[in-house]
Amino acid sequence: MARTPLTDFTGAEIRPGKLIVYATRRGNRVRQTEAVVVETKTNRAAGRVVPVLTVRPTGRESGISARKTVDLRNIGAEHVVVIGDAPTA
Repeated sequence: MARTPLTDFTGAEIRPGKLIVYATRRGNRVRQTEAVVVETKTNRAAGRVVPVLTVRPTGRESGISARKTVDLRNIGAEHVVVIGDAPTA
């Protein structure tokens, strides 16, 4: 049986190397953060299979103050959108 690919809500495939945007909190506000997908995996917590992404923020995000760190983050995959391929250096 073939595995179905992990997709965002628009139907675009989420895989390592893709550039995505997701919502983050800073203080009492919400901002949009751009990141590159490093790894896709699943978490089987609470009896359900939940898709999880390991991402590296690019440092570009909405808001006035700049991001202080670009460490790897684990995020849920249900509210992200793929915006393209990651730029190569």
